[in-house]
Amino acid sequence: MAADGADRPLHPVQDWPVMGILATVVNVFVDEAGEHGNPLGIVWASTATRGHEQDIAADLGFSETVFIDEVDGRTVRARIFTPKQELRFAGHPTVGLAAWLRAAGDDIRHVAVPAGSARVRADGEFTWISADVDWAPEFELEQLDSPDEVDAVDPDAYTEGMHYVWAWLDEEAGKVRTRMFAPGLGIRTDEATGSAAIRLTAALGRDLQIEQGAGSRLVTHRRNLGREVEIGGRTTPGRDVELA
Repeated sequence: MAADGADRPLHPVQDWPVMGILATVVNVFVDEAGEHGNPLGIVWASTATRGHEQDIAADLGFSETVFIDEVDGRTVRARIFTPKQELRFAGHPTVGLAAWLRAAGDDIRHVAVPAGSARVRADGEFTWISADVDWAPEFELEQLDSPDEVDAVDPDAYTEGMHYVWAWLDEEAGKVRTRMFAPGLGIRTDEATGSAAIRLTAALGRDLQIEQGAGSRLVTHRRNLGREVEIGGRTTPGRDVELA
């Protein structure tokens, strides 16, 4: 962990309030002004959380909450939960967790989740992770004719499954407008979805600049002959919330 205790993220168990569990919240894939982005709950795993991860994720109500099992040198090991189920991998939790730990002084180079170990790199304001395409859940990719049509989609039109709706903003430049709906995961609509962006990048076979939700920004690069996709963006500093 960080050498300077003042900059260190709150540590598991002993620093948590007796009456509640402390979560840190960051917004991942914010725009240039630090606006929008997808909220992520970050919780240190402990005897108080083990076996209750699903309940905690549902109580927080974010599309994903990540539980840190261990920070070992340059690797953080973690598990990811939606309000309804555990995921083997997800994009915004891995990017957000790596960015938060790095901001606290940890030289994180890998985020290990059940699907595998995602490589991490930092470049200015951006934090990037590289993941195998097959780690990402299968989304139904639905191309529409215009960004306006994407904006007009009613989330309640979807009652099951996972859907990534998109249209070109500028095809030559690789810019797309997207929205995500995953009632199957307990997510009515998602502000920024790294795993869906990975699937779209692989399907189109090119790097992308993605505008999702109310104004979140994601950037992707194909790697290893398209078998991997690197996804990156900006993450806000953390703010603490307590679960009673």
